Amino acid sequence: MAKMEVKTSLLDNMIGVGDMVLLEPLNEETFINNLKKRFDHSEIYTYIGSVVISVNPYRSLPIYSPEKVEEYRNRNFYELSPHIFALSDEAYRSLRDQDKDQCILITGESGAGKTEASKLVMSYVAAVCGKGAEVNQVKEQLLQSNPVLEVGVTRTVDSVIRGKYMDIEFDFKGDPLGGVISNFLVKKFRILKHPRGERNFHVFYQLLSGASEELLNKLKLERDFSRYNYLSLDSAKVNGVDDAANFRTVRNAMQIVGFMDHEAESVLAVVAAVLKLGNIEFKPESRVNGLDESKIKDKNELKEICELTGIDQSVLERAFSFRTVEAKQEKVSTTLNVAQAYYARDALAKNLYSRLFSWLVNRINESIKAQTKVRKKVMGVLDIYGFEIFEDNSFEQFIINYCNEKLQQIFIELTLKEEQEEYIREDIEWTHIDYFNNAIICDLIENNTNGILAMLDEECLRPGTVTDETFLEKLNQVCATHQHFESRMSKCSRFLNDTSLPHSCFRIQHYAGKVLYQVEGFVDKNNDLLYRDLSQAMWKASHALIKSLFPEGNPAKINLKRPPTAGSQFKASVATLMKNLQTKNPNYIRCIKPNDKKAAHIFTEALVCHQIRYLGLLENVRVRRAGYAFRQAYEPCLERYKMLCKQTWPHWKGPARSGVEVLFNELEIPVEEYSFGRSKIFIRNPRTLFKLEDLRKQRLEDLATLIQKIYRGWKCRTHFLLMKKSQIVIAAWYRRYAQQKRYQQTKSSALVIQSYIRGWKARKILRELKHQKRCKEAVTTIAAYWHGTQARRELRRLKEEARNKHAIAVIWAYWLGSKARRELKRLKEEARRKHAVAVIWAYWLGLKVRREYRKFFRANAGKKIYEFTCKILLGNENKMPSLSPIDKNWPSRPYLFLDSTHKELKRIFHLWRCKKYRDQFTDQQKLIYEEKLEASELFKDKKALYPSSVGQPFQGAYLEINKNPKYKKLKDAIEEKIIIAEVVNKINRANGKSTSRIFLLTNNNLLLADQKSGQIKSEVPLVDVTKVSMSSQNDGFFAVHLKEGSEAASKGDFLFSSDHLIEMATKLYRTTLSQTKQKLNIEISDEFLVQFRQDKVCVKFIQGNQKNGSVPTCKRKNNRLLEVAVP
Repeated sequence: MAKMEVKTSLLDNMIGVGDMVLLEPLNEETFINNLKKRFDHSEIYTYIGSVVISVNPYRSLPIYSPEKVEEYRNRNFYELSPHIFALSDEAYRSLRDQDKDQCILITGESGAGKTEASKLVMSYVAAVCGKGAEVNQVKEQLLQSNPVLEVGVTRTVDSVIRGKYMDIEFDFKGDPLGGVISNFLVKKFRILKHPRGERNFHVFYQLLSGASEELLNKLKLERDFSRYNYLSLDSAKVNGVDDAANFRTVRNAMQIVGFMDHEAESVLAVVAAVLKLGNIEFKPESRVNGLDESKIKDKNELKEICELTGIDQSVLERAFSFRTVEAKQEKVSTTLNVAQAYYARDALAKNLYSRLFSWLVNRINESIKAQTKVRKKVMGVLDIYGFEIFEDNSFEQFIINYCNEKLQQIFIELTLKEEQEEYIREDIEWTHIDYFNNAIICDLIENNTNGILAMLDEECLRPGTVTDETFLEKLNQVCATHQHFESRMSKCSRFLNDTSLPHSCFRIQHYAGKVLYQVEGFVDKNNDLLYRDLSQAMWKASHALIKSLFPEGNPAKINLKRPPTAGSQFKASVATLMKNLQTKNPNYIRCIKPNDKKAAHIFTEALVCHQIRYLGLLENVRVRRAGYAFRQAYEPCLERYKMLCKQTWPHWKGPARSGVEVLFNELEIPVEEYSFGRSKIFIRNPRTLFKLEDLRKQRLEDLATLIQKIYRGWKCRTHFLLMKKSQIVIAAWYRRYAQQKRYQQTKSSALVIQSYIRGWKARKILRELKHQKRCKEAVTTIAAYWHGTQARRELRRLKEEARNKHAIAVIWAYWLGSKARRELKRLKEEARRKHAVAVIWAYWLGLKVRREYRKFFRANAGKKIYEFTCKILLGNENKMPSLSPIDKNWPSRPYLFLDSTHKELKRIFHLWRCKKYRDQFTDQQKLIYEEKLEASELFKDKKALYPSSVGQPFQGAYLEINKNPKYKKLKDAIEEKIIIAEVVNKINRANGKSTSRIFLLTNNNLLLADQKSGQIKSEVPLVDVTKVSMSSQNDGFFAVHLKEGSEAASKGDFLFSSDHLIEMATKLYRTTLSQTKQKLNIEISDEFLVQFRQDKVCVKFIQGNQKNGSVPTCKRKNNRLLEVAVP
């Protein structure tokens, strides 16, 4: 329903017919079609008067939200669409406001959704009743009792296969105080055998799937389902069912209800014991006396069961092999053959599980029972087995269908009683209604003399040989003439030719149809005997719970009386239930299963038709329609149909009944079609109601048209008045604007005229003043020009005189110069001739001297010069300086005039001894000193680390890769000569952390390898290396910058830390220069940029106190900054 749509009756926007009482025509086909139409539109609830029909959708629908709860809260039953919340609210308000005890009966087939319906009823009541800590605790315990009792659930979906009746107790305010649960029957036979495609009880699968390994080991269990004979493997896993999660839900529910930890563990131990009992197998053995006995094949399972239950293994083994019969102080012990041993094992498993379920019900009742003794109001919720018709129907189906017969009987009686009471209350004449009374079927089953249950008990108790065949023979004798009993062996001749009946079966005509029962197993299942030896063995268990489940095993309380049969127990439970239901106001929910596949959106008409028949829904409709099909209080009836009469529309000022009378008289409805009660109008035929609805629909359309017409007129008038008012306002504003604009224009024009007049006057005065000024300036200018002319004439005369005097002086000066130059030239020529003679004479004298002393000079010149130098310049031969190039000592000069010679001699001597020292070097030493010299030029006075590196020799190959076998793989991968092999710390680009890498420099490449494995991680050609950056401080960090766009630069530049920074940078510089013929840029700065992938990151060196001594640390501050802390 749309958010803005408001429904005031179930007749509004109705899909199909919401109440089957209004269905016209009424037959089986229209009934099914109406259900199908509503089911296809997700309308799963339909009324038959106050009865709710619920069709299981097998999917989740958004109709149970808290908003829906509030929508149906405190609303009339027929006010909204059919819903289970409407019935729950009606029952709760009747209990709270009218002080009437209520009962909600939920019936239908297994899998029709009865359990879910009971949960919805309880959740609605819990949502609308009072709040508070204690009340919430009680509500939570009542709601959580359902998951605990799921140990009685066995189908592939959560279908109830056991009877449960819960009385919820309320105080005078309607707040829950507690509750009491009644357990009618657990189908314990399903532990042993269940139909194909169905599972055993859910708790077995939940325990194996959801328990922890520790718990499974404690319970001696394994997670594999195939290990246990009692579990069916074909349906062990069910789609959409999470057994592990359900197990956790059950454990949590037990804790909420109030189970102690040891109680929960005891319950699981009993469940585990039942599972393991199915694995005990027997083998036959023959005794000397010829009697057969049985022995257990594998005693490991028996041992584990005894450890779980605390029973002595020999005691339990004997109980499985022997049976003790007591009669009149005599005991007779007989052996059990294999079949009897299996019967004893299965009987013990069934009784353990059945008694555990009864103990759970009692334990829950202790937790949820009301703590106060004040007078209580009671709401009962009956969640009981549906009518079952299978291919093979046995004793379980027989007693289940008997219970449904009793429920159908009380349903008809209470429905008629409710109808009769309402007619009497409303002062309407009551007419007798014919209906099928199934009391004859109930009497056939429960009669104390000739009933089937009585004969079954009699057959079980009589001495002699008792079999299922003897029981069937007795039925044929006693019930042969009963019109609802059929058998192949019946003496009634009308059934002799019915070959569809097998010999070992009988058929009963139930209200829901004929059901064929297999007589096999009736006697054993009714007896349900547990040998006394097993009871006594269980009582001897040290397990407290198991011991309490078998009180009859106490030897001090031996009772030789035969225990009651299963049939008599169930009959007594049903009688108690019927007595309880008759004291309460009934509310009915009839659940229908739409298909056998348990799938959504599938509606099988044949299956639904079968359920409609045995639920008697058509008969229920006929009972409701036998008198009056529809009834409604006067106020809502008048409110709904008052627009059909001018006298009642729009408001009726008198009593509501008078208004309804006027309305029906105006519409000319026949008097026999309706009757007036005290507070309600009763309509006999649905056609009358549908006629009223059609008239109302037509009238609503007319009213809608009228409302539209009036609204449109009002809207147009309102629009016109608004436009008129707007036009007046706009005109007023426009006139004001026009006047303001005109005034502004006039004012602006006046100002312009004034400015033009003032400007004209000012310009006139200015012209006069300018004329006077120009006259004065003209006189002054003429005088100035005249004086200038006179001055220029005098200046020209003076200049002419000066030029004449200057020309004479210049001519005289030129003449004197020419005369002086001729005299100078003559003197220079004479001096050159005298100098040439002197030079030639000096050369000649020198030649003569050299020729005379040549033989003496060649032999002793060096020695003489040395001695002269030592004697004259140095003064003493013993003071000669050292030949070491680093010795800076030099003798002082002997004479002051030899200062320049002394310095030059010192320089020449130093160069000479350096040359002699270099001549002693090998080629390797020369290379080392060249590298040291290169390092000095690069880093001296620039890098604080340089002085400490001067005394360290440059080794290059620190790792000795050629000798170390660890790096054989690395050596084989490199074909070039290795210049540097050193372990460096590579700084991680993301977080600043360091990783050890082997740094290799060859003639053409720079390589990085893993220190442990020797695998090459990166290879960079030297042509891609553009720059090396480092700080000026005393650290070993340096960055290798790569050419942008190169393959090696895909991840960005490298940042390293090394103890041999100076050597590595020097060798990288020299190698790059040798290969690329270009100098490598060495940048020394305390702050430089590096490229990390697509980002430029600033590397900044700071002074800091180091936690790890004097080792620098690197830390990534953000995406743009990397800090290096240097001590």
